[in-house]
Amino acid sequence: MAKVRLVYTWALAALVSCCAALIAELVISNAKIAPDGYLINAIVVNGQTPGPILSAQKGERFQINVTDLLVDESMNTSTSVHWHGIKQYGSVEMDGTAMVTQCPITPEHWFVYDFTPANQTGSFWYHSHYQLQYCEGLRGALVIYDPMDPYLGMYDVDNETTIITLMDWYHVNDYDVAFGETPDSTLINGMGRYEYGPPVPLAVVTVVPGTRYRIRLMNMACRSNFVFSIDNHLFTVIEADSDYTTPLEVDSIQILAGQRYSFILVANQPVDNYWIRALPNYDTSFAGGLNSAILRYVGAQEMEPIHRYSNSTNPLLEHNLHALEDPAAPGGSGDEVVSINLESVWDDNFKFLINGYSYTPPSTPVLLQVLNGNLDASDLSPYGSIYNLPANKTIELSIPGGSPESPHPFHLHGHTFSVVRSAGSDVYNYANPVRRDTTSNGVSGDNVTIRFRTDNPGPWFFHCHIDFHLAEGMAVIFAEDTKDIASNVNASSEWKQLCSTYDAVSPSDQVVERHLRHRKKHQIGH
Repeated sequence: MAKVRLVYTWALAALVSCCAALIAELVISNAKIAPDGYLINAIVVNGQTPGPILSAQKGERFQINVTDLLVDESMNTSTSVHWHGIKQYGSVEMDGTAMVTQCPITPEHWFVYDFTPANQTGSFWYHSHYQLQYCEGLRGALVIYDPMDPYLGMYDVDNETTIITLMDWYHVNDYDVAFGETPDSTLINGMGRYEYGPPVPLAVVTVVPGTRYRIRLMNMACRSNFVFSIDNHLFTVIEADSDYTTPLEVDSIQILAGQRYSFILVANQPVDNYWIRALPNYDTSFAGGLNSAILRYVGAQEMEPIHRYSNSTNPLLEHNLHALEDPAAPGGSGDEVVSINLESVWDDNFKFLINGYSYTPPSTPVLLQVLNGNLDASDLSPYGSIYNLPANKTIELSIPGGSPESPHPFHLHGHTFSVVRSAGSDVYNYANPVRRDTTSNGVSGDNVTIRFRTDNPGPWFFHCHIDFHLAEGMAVIFAEDTKDIASNVNASSEWKQLCSTYDAVSPSDQVVERHLRHRKKHQIGH
């Protein structure tokens, strides 16, 4: 460990010398934790889950040193960290997607993620993008504040106390989740209860009467989507996945894995305690504080709410959201676009297939394959799961619903997209659709359709954000403008060393690292 401590000292000194605005040290390790009262082995970031909140101002540079101190092979000991929602313009090598844009970081090694999201603001999060690892605890919130926020006049408080994270939590190793096994609990800001478990404390969000808050709601779950509400309170939604929306008043929000919303909450009710509720799609109960947290007005007694008010009459529907800035979808309604249909099915081998192919991680990262001169999808691995996209074109993707365990939250790396047809709607809106990076593909009969512009060269992952489904192949890679990728990449010696170090892992350990998810016990759960 002495070598690792020296690495810390050297790395932090190097970061300070660069005068980066956001300098952070994330140490990934194993620990026994009990966020819902049940003690279990997990992965923690700087000793906690969720990990520390990372925040910056618009335009600031990020330099985040990730050190791997993992020792529990049942949760994998290599790792990577993805910055969910950060487009990585000109820095695709920093996307943090194992075997797509980098090799994993191996134990007792570190890597500095160095990128500048120059024109992005809003609500983001970070998580492992290696195997099922983020389900074990490697996840945390990330916020980029906008000094020119057009809604600054609508709220008084926007800080770490107004972030609400939602997570699902299992009491078994996630590789051992059996078919039909639902999560044991819901964690709100890292705290929760499970059925028949101890009445451990719940998360409390404290508000001052008459004050207006920008709440940043983030679903960091591995499987669950939630219907979120706060008893007796209304929300004015102003952001979806880091893009401003026109204001929309609702009384509940369905939020899928990977999605984020900002909404204005006005503390305009009598001083009291109110239930914060996050009902997962597999449960119907709030009994005993399940799926709950507390909104506490200053001056209220420190106790759990007595009453529940649960009627939602004005839920958020995605097609009612509209982008605030430059709202039109790229390509208009009649211009030439490149159309791709991605149809997912479930086969008898417990695999998801998209257009006939189940995604499996390659042995060499796709980005490195491209840098080695392989520019055509037919020459890239994994065969059948990679699509070439031409530069500076409008891409229209249709993602029919109906495959098992719907709805599937599809997330696109490297871009936001306009949702021209949302789940639950048959209307195509090219004039002012919502713009985001994660959307539901709905259920049978839906034909969710999105558009984006190919202005960011790189291999970009497009996948279901139910992590079990990704592990079972529900993903493709868009190899965008491959001829220009090399000129947009800073393939540093440290980045290249990741693969040298990872490839040096002994063959037996490689089997653990690459194929542990195929252990006999593991099957898709609900």
